[in-house]
Amino acid sequence: MSCRTFLELLAREASAVEFEGPLLEARAAGASAEVLAELDRAKVAALRVRALLERRARREAELSALFDTASDLAGLRDLDSVLEAIVRRARQLLKADVSYMTLHDDERGDTYMRVTDGSVSAAFRAVRLPAGAGLGGLVDQTAVPYTTPDYFADERFNHLSTIDSAVHEEGIVAILGVPMRLGPRGIGVLFAANRSARPFAQEEVVLLSSLAAHAAVAMDNARLLEETRAALEELSTANEFIRAHSAAVERAALAHDRMTDLVVRGGGVEDVAAVVIDVLGGALLVLDADGRRLAAVGAVGDLDEADVAAAVASSRGVGRTVRRGELWVASVTAGAEALGTLVLRTEEDVQDTDQRILERAALVTALLLLFGRTVAEAEGRVRGELLDDLLAGRLSDPDALARRARLVSVDVGAPHVVVVARPADDAGEPHRPGRRERAAFWAASHAAVERGLVALRGDEVVLLLPGEEPGAVARRVAKELGTSLGVAATAGAAGPVIRFDQVAAAFQEAQRCTDALIALGRRGEAASADELGFVGLLVGDNRDVVGFLASALGPVLDYDARRGTGLVQTLEAYFGSGGSLSRTAERLHIHVNTVTQRLDRIGQLLGENWQEPDRALELQLALRLHRLRTPPA
Repeated sequence: MSCRTFLELLAREASAVEFEGPLLEARAAGASAEVLAELDRAKVAALRVRALLERRARREAELSALFDTASDLAGLRDLDSVLEAIVRRARQLLKADVSYMTLHDDERGDTYMRVTDGSVSAAFRAVRLPAGAGLGGLVDQTAVPYTTPDYFADERFNHLSTIDSAVHEEGIVAILGVPMRLGPRGIGVLFAANRSARPFAQEEVVLLSSLAAHAAVAMDNARLLEETRAALEELSTANEFIRAHSAAVERAALAHDRMTDLVVRGGGVEDVAAVVIDVLGGALLVLDADGRRLAAVGAVGDLDEADVAAAVASSRGVGRTVRRGELWVASVTAGAEALGTLVLRTEEDVQDTDQRILERAALVTALLLLFGRTVAEAEGRVRGELLDDLLAGRLSDPDALARRARLVSVDVGAPHVVVVARPADDAGEPHRPGRRERAAFWAASHAAVERGLVALRGDEVVLLLPGEEPGAVARRVAKELGTSLGVAATAGAAGPVIRFDQVAAAFQEAQRCTDALIALGRRGEAASADELGFVGLLVGDNRDVVGFLASALGPVLDYDARRGTGLVQTLEAYFGSGGSLSRTAERLHIHVNTVTQRLDRIGQLLGENWQEPDRALELQLALRLHRLRTPPA
């Protein structure tokens, strides 16, 4: 056994206990005392060399860690990452169970846990220390490192139950703390701790102090870098603000010029909306005073009516644009009168200058709406005067009337329908003050669009509109007028008429039709005389008996005519016997089953509801008229 064995142990970095192996083997082999003594001296020398190599390796690792830390500081980008690296290296180099860093909170006047590594307790990671409390308070006040091999037995510092509880939960026993300072000012403490009693060597205190100094430098560099960044950001923000403001002013001027040009060229509300969207982006909805859509550019989507109404009220109150989430709302007003609303939907933030564009668009929209109302009122007067003359039968000069009709784009050669509409509230009373003016405005606009005529007579709106189906036209008028006014509208219609001299008579028939609907309890509905069944025979001028028979009994009459059956006779006998199958069979001299079969056939021809009271009454009237019109055999 020679010194070579110990060199081999050193070469493979064997543990200290393995160096006892050669000595034990020599004793077991019965080596002499001189040999054993020589081996012992070689072992001691080898262990010294091993310790020296370990110290140098540890010093190399420490210097490498300090170099890496300095490198981190040189390329500082993220303070959190640098501090986490320092704390992690402290734990690794000191072979500690836990390492952590506490910093001062100048606003609260205490100390808080900034970074931890190896901690398993949430309470420990969230602990806050009053000034001067715990081992950290002692280190901070004295500005010198302190170490304790047994934290709970150490009376040199002020123990607090909250801190001790967190330390106990983490399982820490031995702690080393070194101060972090910037010049004369302390900013925090860097710690290394173990979960078993262990003294810390002086070189470990020096190493942790070096890392603490690097951490302090990192924080000071971060502060200076943050101040520099803040200054640069302020300069950049100011520059961006100036550029954005200049661009916004130029954009607003361009939008103003485009909207002014639109008004001069006779553009409409939708054209103004298109300009706003072209400048601001997003989507724009234009609503009238009642919240109905006048124009839309882009996909506005569904709107919360309550939110929009609240925003409109606020906008009118302050006279400015109001924001509701993604909506920017500007009220369209003329003096104290509300004419409508502009609703801009955009995910982008709308700057003050861009809000002025929206408000300017609201002003231009108000001018266009007022101008359109003035034109509509003037044209409405012309249309109203012409229809008044037709209703009154003032036809002294048909050619002059035709010329007047052509001036308002009414085709005198096309068939027209006369509609009489009466708006009413939920109680059936005539519409309230102010509703007449709105009805007149709607009627004038509708007549202009449909190329018809309109006149107001008391609470009635009278329309002469192109069409050949009076019932369909009446229903459309009732629905649209009711929607415009927010109340039910009852409408009766007559026609079609193809000459001006037929208008007065059609008006009277349409009036009677409207009266009949109200008398029948069908307020809010619309129909023509032809659609009222036998009542239409009473209110209509043409007394179309044939049409009524065809409407009520036509399928049965046609069936009998084609097949030579007696369904009409069976129907008369059935009603005449009070709906009794047996008496009907006796009257017709046929079997009850035959009566049942014939009635089933009648049900197929007339529909399943033919025996309901109203329908049965019409059928009996139709049968009576049919019998009166049919010569006796």
